[in-house]
Amino acid sequence: MTTKKLLAASAFGVLVMIPIAGCSTGGDSGTETISWWTWDDKQAVSYAACETAFEDANPAIDVEIKQYVWDDYWAKITAGFVGGNAPDTFMNHPSYYPEFADQGQLLPLEDRIDESGFDLDRYAIGLTTWGEYKDGSVYGLPKDWSTMAFFYDQDLLAEAGLTAEDVATMTWNPEDGGTFEDVIARLTVDTNGVRGDEAGFDADSVAVYGMSTLTGGGINGQDTWAQFAPTTGWELGDAENWPTTFQYEDDDYVATAEWIRSLVAKGYTPDFEEFTTGIAEQLGSGSVAMVQSGSWNLNTFAALDGVNVGSAPSVVGPIGERRALSGSNADVIWAGTEHEDAAWEWISYLGTEECQTLAGADGTFFPSIAEAMTATTEAFAEQGIDTSAFTVQFEDGTLYESPLFSGGTEVQSTVSSMSELFWTGERDSDVFAEMDEASAAIFAEHAD
Repeated sequence: MTTKKLLAASAFGVLVMIPIAGCSTGGDSGTETISWWTWDDKQAVSYAACETAFEDANPAIDVEIKQYVWDDYWAKITAGFVGGNAPDTFMNHPSYYPEFADQGQLLPLEDRIDESGFDLDRYAIGLTTWGEYKDGSVYGLPKDWSTMAFFYDQDLLAEAGLTAEDVATMTWNPEDGGTFEDVIARLTVDTNGVRGDEAGFDADSVAVYGMSTLTGGGINGQDTWAQFAPTTGWELGDAENWPTTFQYEDDDYVATAEWIRSLVAKGYTPDFEEFTTGIAEQLGSGSVAMVQSGSWNLNTFAALDGVNVGSAPSVVGPIGERRALSGSNADVIWAGTEHEDAAWEWISYLGTEECQTLAGADGTFFPSIAEAMTATTEAFAEQGIDTSAFTVQFEDGTLYESPLFSGGTEVQSTVSSMSELFWTGERDSDVFAEMDEASAAIFAEHAD
């Protein structure tokens, strides 16, 4: 018997070994060792439960888990591709997926899937991203999902004369902001104690913003406008995946963006990058009454000291329903692995109800297999955390995934910098047509 170790990286990239109890035959003759990397410190611990179960069932395979912080993670993955020592298996993100696949760094899985009878239909979410790639191959097995909702200070809500129902049923439109704008105006308070919907409110001297910033957000506005613009019927790309252009100059997106910028002028939300602290700190300090954040921060908001935190799902828009951006990560195999069979055995186990139930039992993420969600929601409930603001969007089928596209690094650097000119007020909505033209040119350059 030996001690298995979960290797985690600090913010400085130094490996820290965390002992995890369990039996291993690592080092014994005939034992094959494979690596699995993740950037998520919580999932590194959660999936250690799967490691134990997998190795018990497969004594000839030893899995070594390593976790690095986000920036270090991708730098090391890329360096591993170049140096020929990348991890056998790793957790992949949609932002990096097309680039890695186009470079031939990911092992195609469809033959393995067919031979083993692995049923992709087990996944309730994630196949829009991780299903068939543009070349007809499958490169990843979905492991989780996430989306956005609102977190708010229940005490500030009560002081404003609002109820949880008022926030849970917020509607929105780009003309007058709907009840969402009514709510955040009421929650906003200036330094004289005047609320945003009262006469004499001073938009230039705000003590408490009703809502955290909705400006910026990069290409897809994940934590800002992505839960608003699509409720008009607008979509980022002109195709579900592999678009030929982005559609920022569409009238519905323009109206949404201009409305969001108007909230800054009205004093209801902070200006672009006004705060240097994160949104949890903003809510915790009372600087804002409500924020929009992801399901991966459920534990963070629940742990805020001295704040009675509530949550509510995203807004219902002009199309009559919510539309919340969802992300899904996946487990992949490096094309250069010397342990292809063992690597497949491991990631295919990661993609089972058994494993995702084991991993989800500590309530740190949402599994991609619906049946495994039961263990996760129960675990959150045992911690006193209500997940319904997120799961209702999953249950109602109002989640959507961002389109896949090649040339991601170039698109990100080009389009995001142009977008910032609008959110900082340096450009008006005429910049959106230029953003669309730039995206179209990059997509055409990377088209097959």
